[in-house]
Amino acid sequence: NAPGKPYAFVHLQIESAAEEPRVLCIVQDTTNAKTVNERLTLNLPASTTVNKLYEDVAHKAGYVNGTFCLAWANTGDMAPLDQASEMSLVLSGFEAGKRNFMQLTDKEGEQPQIASVNSSGLDDSSQDRFIGPLPRDGTVGCSSDYSSPSYSYSSILNKSDTGYVGLVNQAMTCYLNSLLQTLFMTPEFRNALYNWEFEESEEDPVTSIPYQLQRLFVLLQTSKKRAIETTDVTRSFGWDSSEAWQQHDVQELCRVMFDALEQKWKQTEQADLINQLYQGKLKDYVRCLECGYESWRIDTYLDIPLVIRPFGASQAFGSVEEALQAFIQPETLDGPNQYFCERCKKKCDARKGLRFLHFPYLLTLQLKRFDFDYTTMHRIKLNDRMTFPEELDMSPFIDVEDEKSPQTESCTDSGAENEGSCHSDQMSNDFSTDDAVDEGICLDNTSTAERALKPKSSLTFELFSVMVHSGSAAGGHYYACIKSFSDSQWYSFNDQHVSKITQDDIRKTYGGSSGSRGYYSSAFARCVKPPKFLDVEDFPEHIKRLMQREKESEEQEKRQREIERNTCKIKLFCMHPIKMMMVENKLEVHKDKTLREATEMAYKLMDLDGVVPLDCCRLVKYDEFHEYLERSYEGEEDMPMGLLLGGVKSSYMFDLLLEIRRPDQVFQPYKPGEVMVKVHVVDLKSESIAAPVSVRAYLNQTITEFKQLIAQATGLCAETMRVILERCYNDLRLLYVPNKTLKAEGFFRSNKVFVESSDSADHQAVFTDSVLWKLLDRHGNTIRLFVSLPEQSPGSLANRTSCPKASADSEDSFDGAKGSRKSVEAILEESTEKLKNLSLQQQQQQHQQQSSSTSDSQKSSEHSDFELIESPAQEPDAASQPSQTENCTRATSDTENQFPSEDHSSDTLCNADSGPLPLANGLDSHSITSSRRSKAHEGKKETWDTAEEDSGTDSEYDENGKSKADAQYLYFKTEPYSHEDGSGEGQKCLLVHLDKRITLAAFKQNLEPFVGVPSTQFKVFRVYANNQEFESVRLNETLSSFSDDNKITIRLGRALKKGEYRVKVYQLLVNDPEPCKFLLDTVFAKGMTVRQSKEELLPQLKDQCKLDLSTDRFRLRKKTWKNPGTVFLDYHVYEEDINISSNWEVFLEVLEEPERMKSMSQLAVLTRRWCPAQMKLEAFREVVLESSSVEELKEKLSELSGIPLENLEFAKGRGTFPCDISLLEIHQDLDWNPKVSTLNVWPLYICDDGAVIFYRDCTEELMELSEEERNELMKKESSRLLKTGHRVSYSPRKEKALKIYLDGGPTKDPGQD
Repeated sequence: NAPGKPYAFVHLQIESAAEEPRVLCIVQDTTNAKTVNERLTLNLPASTTVNKLYEDVAHKAGYVNGTFCLAWANTGDMAPLDQASEMSLVLSGFEAGKRNFMQLTDKEGEQPQIASVNSSGLDDSSQDRFIGPLPRDGTVGCSSDYSSPSYSYSSILNKSDTGYVGLVNQAMTCYLNSLLQTLFMTPEFRNALYNWEFEESEEDPVTSIPYQLQRLFVLLQTSKKRAIETTDVTRSFGWDSSEAWQQHDVQELCRVMFDALEQKWKQTEQADLINQLYQGKLKDYVRCLECGYESWRIDTYLDIPLVIRPFGASQAFGSVEEALQAFIQPETLDGPNQYFCERCKKKCDARKGLRFLHFPYLLTLQLKRFDFDYTTMHRIKLNDRMTFPEELDMSPFIDVEDEKSPQTESCTDSGAENEGSCHSDQMSNDFSTDDAVDEGICLDNTSTAERALKPKSSLTFELFSVMVHSGSAAGGHYYACIKSFSDSQWYSFNDQHVSKITQDDIRKTYGGSSGSRGYYSSAFARCVKPPKFLDVEDFPEHIKRLMQREKESEEQEKRQREIERNTCKIKLFCMHPIKMMMVENKLEVHKDKTLREATEMAYKLMDLDGVVPLDCCRLVKYDEFHEYLERSYEGEEDMPMGLLLGGVKSSYMFDLLLEIRRPDQVFQPYKPGEVMVKVHVVDLKSESIAAPVSVRAYLNQTITEFKQLIAQATGLCAETMRVILERCYNDLRLLYVPNKTLKAEGFFRSNKVFVESSDSADHQAVFTDSVLWKLLDRHGNTIRLFVSLPEQSPGSLANRTSCPKASADSEDSFDGAKGSRKSVEAILEESTEKLKNLSLQQQQQQHQQQSSSTSDSQKSSEHSDFELIESPAQEPDAASQPSQTENCTRATSDTENQFPSEDHSSDTLCNADSGPLPLANGLDSHSITSSRRSKAHEGKKETWDTAEEDSGTDSEYDENGKSKADAQYLYFKTEPYSHEDGSGEGQKCLLVHLDKRITLAAFKQNLEPFVGVPSTQFKVFRVYANNQEFESVRLNETLSSFSDDNKITIRLGRALKKGEYRVKVYQLLVNDPEPCKFLLDTVFAKGMTVRQSKEELLPQLKDQCKLDLSTDRFRLRKKTWKNPGTVFLDYHVYEEDINISSNWEVFLEVLEEPERMKSMSQLAVLTRRWCPAQMKLEAFREVVLESSSVEELKEKLSELSGIPLENLEFAKGRGTFPCDISLLEIHQDLDWNPKVSTLNVWPLYICDDGAVIFYRDCTEELMELSEEERNELMKKESSRLLKTGHRVSYSPRKEKALKIYLDGGPTKDPGQD
């Protein structure tokens, strides 16, 4: 095929069908529970088009074509295949001869239509029915997770058959979905909700619970989607996303939601709706068995909790009727439980019980399936079988006399204050998803659907809804079985799945030993004819307006989804000529847009308008990982992007590059199959390496042919050419076999080679001994480091002159290759004329002969194509180049010439007049300094050496460091670098290019002239992420762990010698709000005594911390986090008596009197008196004990405080020093007066100095506080503990209570404890 006609073969007929490759398609139908584990297999010719594939799948699956989508199965977010596409399967991403897995999915949230005309006429008995939990979305094919021997999971009927919409499970909101569907299917509730009108001027619609329920119900009734979201409803509850991961009890949710609705509906027609529908009354009575006197009160209820298995019994009730009978069965109060009779004026035997006075319109029964096992001390689920009837006659359970006129009783109706009192055992269950099996909850609501057809008792209720919980007490799944009032058909509402079920399926929810599924709560309704659901045409006007808004929103969402489905999203790269770097973006283009239109979109996306003309840009296929240009699209400017990119996909195996050329250039065609080679020309005479020239070659070319290709591109002689391939870092391979192919030599998509062509004798040398190899070797090991110098360097830097870095838009600038507006080839052509020299490390005799103008190499950043930068004085016209914004070159400094004497001559940077060059910031070149000294900078002291990058136990000082510095790798070159801080002043910095095989000792020696002090008097810190600094101390180790652009900070201070350790000294201030204060960094040595270290600290403390102390008036002690530990005695020796390590931390404690700690057998504890009568804690005071005896501790505390020994109680503090605790909790929360005789046993475990002991006088009464005083103290203590951060909670994670917030969200009161 011609390059411009890549798809010409699509329409060609293959002469022999037998020769045509075939595509095996395996399709999984994810829209149907029955077929989710089945596969449709199609073996099609490779030339089959995508639209023909849709036809074949529709025929095989029995669906109407156009009502479903096909998508790739290997990625969950893959966009569906375009049904109208005429592209062949091969061009659409299918692989011939391999299995191609597809998924058949819903189209726009609607299930596929079944093609069979008889499908709607099938008898119910012949159709598969579904009841029970389904696999969640995203776990297709995992229905076995919910398998149960007592259930057969049958197919879900299509939404078009059921007519009902499901609800999406946010995470663990199945309990909410079940309740919402039950309320939606209750005509009285739904119609009343529709009749309520939302006033936007009075309330925010986002936080209005009735309004969001109204919206949800409208969508459930009118939406075309298979399932809708409930996030707006939960947002109106004041819930955040974390609530979606908390599973609660459905009956608890019902109660809480009804309370919230009643609050919202105050002063409206719906104010009493909940009570009218769900509230009943019962009498709680006690009757004296001697005189017959009865005392009672009336309570209201919204549901009736029924016990499954009485306490202590092994046999459960067999039916709801039995449980109801037990509910009203009175108990006899006798013996010690006798009742005091008001009439008899004495304790008498009595009967206590409940009587129903009035049943609600909708009766809700809740089975108490969740119980507590006192043997195992775990919550359990009771799966005992309990039957319930289709019709429930409640007349046997009502008090007939009271039912006649319950309102005329001469008693106090306590319903308002005791509403729901019979639900005291209601559980607030916080379920987890650990258990994959769902536990059933059944709600039986008697529907009033067709109860007037035959004579029935007025107290006969018809089963209407069953809530089922499947699983265990630890977690499970809720779903609802609901009877429709409109057609008397039962449906299973299981999150997003709705299906028809039968009475047989309902009976399966009774529970029993064979499975863990059982109904949990049920609802019945009175047997009167129920009202009809409001039809759309009968909606109130405000609901019609709401429905229209939701319809428009759904249409807009549908259009947006359609656009998304047809939009190609692909990574776009561009070498931006202004930003001087490779810029990445995301190109989103409709599949029908042409390449020309897409190029214009990319042009605008990359902000190139006014920078380069549009006709100088083109899009090419690009591999960013290998930096490889795969192909260009000549002659295909009018081709749709969908065809060019191989269809709409969520991710592509390639990227696009917006390539830019100069107006006088022509774009080079890139053909598939070519490899890209970056050719760097090496000049041995000038010891320079040129920037790369891009050459495209073929893998089957020989080395001879490849040399000819390079010769054409570079103008070098192919006969004398040496070609070196850099296969990976530091792996140089000389290509010397003429007939060997590039593929055999290890070439890949993108390659890097160095070429040299000269008549020098270096050709005769063995490659690894040649000058060329040494130049390339050093080039490959040279890195660039940013070095921040000390802010106040002693000594004069007058002998050094320097120059700011060339400006970013200079053609010779460091990153020039990245940012040029011209094409790579154009830049390279210009750069070839201006090659900058790369210095090669010469032998020792050459060092002495060379002048200070020897050129040095400079390596580009890892993203740049340039591998060298200019060196001074090599090109006489360098200063006069018009592209230079400043007529100077970078500062260089040859260490070979600098360090032999103090008056070393580094390369002086000169302008055209050879005068000293002023710096850009106006400072002289010899005074590169900075006054930056911010608090933030000083604050970093605490993080300098919190860890050591070398995990050795010692700072290995190499006494031969000087001689090591003169070893093989001495390449070292510097230039000034200005780092701007927030104040606008530049930090004094150096840009250092060096061979990373140099040792730390040599690196420090080379930095001496710039720091101004000997290498033993400054420290090197490596800067990591988040500006963490760790000291590098191993002088023998090389810088091989460093890489380009790493940052180093130099700080003044004596470097460590062998056996020395860096130590951070903190002051311990036991009675200060912040007891740990950083003082200074110092050095302790192995074998040093504590007294010697204290003597060395004295002058440092005086100079740096203004602390004028004597050795006997302060002590050093162990520091563990913020806890004070062992007191170090003067005669202790580091590393013998005291373990010491790198970046060690120690406490310094100022003493008010001479040291009392003289021996390791002594114990120093910090004590604090608690005064309950004053509600205050006294200051810390140290007590030194001679032993671990509790008796001695009490004696010392009694002597200290004056509390009599027999009245003294003590407790150990909890948590981190200073063991803060709320004054409201300390009196009862601590373990006062532990029954031990020594301190070093459980529960005290006081074995080391620094433990905190609280003590008190047990005869002292706790201060009585008024409610106002208590609240005030609570706020103060909460604020204090919050600031110190010392509050420690020992309690395990508590179950989260279910709450609905009427003000839009939870309020966090910092004053609450």
